[in-house]
Amino acid sequence: MTPIFMLLATAFFWSLGGLLIKWVSWNPMAIAGTRSLIAAAFLLIVMGKPRFEWSLPLVLGALTYSATVILFVFGNKLTAAANVILLQYTAPVYIAVFSHFFLGEKITRRDWITIAVVLCGMVLFFLDELTPGNLMGNLCGLLSGLTFSTMILCMRKQKNAAPEASVILGNLLTGLIGIPFMFGPAPDAKGWTGLVILGIVQLGMSYWLYSRAIRHVTALQGILIPVLEPILNPVWVLLFFGEMPGKWALVGGVTILMAVTSRYAGQVLRGKGGPALGEGQAVSIEYPPE
Repeated sequence: MTPIFMLLATAFFWSLGGLLIKWVSWNPMAIAGTRSLIAAAFLLIVMGKPRFEWSLPLVLGALTYSATVILFVFGNKLTAAANVILLQYTAPVYIAVFSHFFLGEKITRRDWITIAVVLCGMVLFFLDELTPGNLMGNLCGLLSGLTFSTMILCMRKQKNAAPEASVILGNLLTGLIGIPFMFGPAPDAKGWTGLVILGIVQLGMSYWLYSRAIRHVTALQGILIPVLEPILNPVWVLLFFGEMPGKWALVGGVTILMAVTSRYAGQVLRGKGGPALGEGQAVSIEYPPE
């Protein structure tokens, strides 16, 4: 399997989240917990036990990972999948801001322009006629972008340790939080099928593939190919559930997607997204040996 195909498969697997979460009729916290327990078991089997070098970034990374997956499930239960995934996709903008303080990286004028455009796109989400449920779902998506970006910053801080430890620990934590909500009426056979796919494929296999592919592709490929996720996510929900996001949500989502993508694509194309490339050379992003 080539690295490009791995990235395409990763984006595809991630994009299944909105559809499968809506497919399972169960308490959102029970869904999040069960999905994460299955994912943790899968990752421990295929990746082995990581090196748990206890530190603030490891613990904070695990906590924000747990918050991200919980907010994503609740958001998909409360509002359109398109709203949740596109609001979560504001994470790179938060990284541009907070990396200056957390990692000492410079914030450029282009970063601030991108942030302004993305904020305008986020406002458009709230111009549709919203019910209280939709409003809460959009807020879950917005908060998940913040927690997701914090998780990524913490994993980058652990680049010389074992950042995958935060993912496994976060899944275990989410599973423990979800256990009290698993009692009562259980999902039917279709629901359990969805949960297994969510755990093994949508969370487990996607992270497994991405961690291998990113070592062998250019920075541009590693950034742009997974962008298929926020595009595909609402497509599956539309095809299977007929759920159409509002017109202003669509405009806001396209604005966010274009702003973030153009910012980071342009950065890589100008040669600032990583080491200079020789012919046929790929950029490997640091990842601890397994």
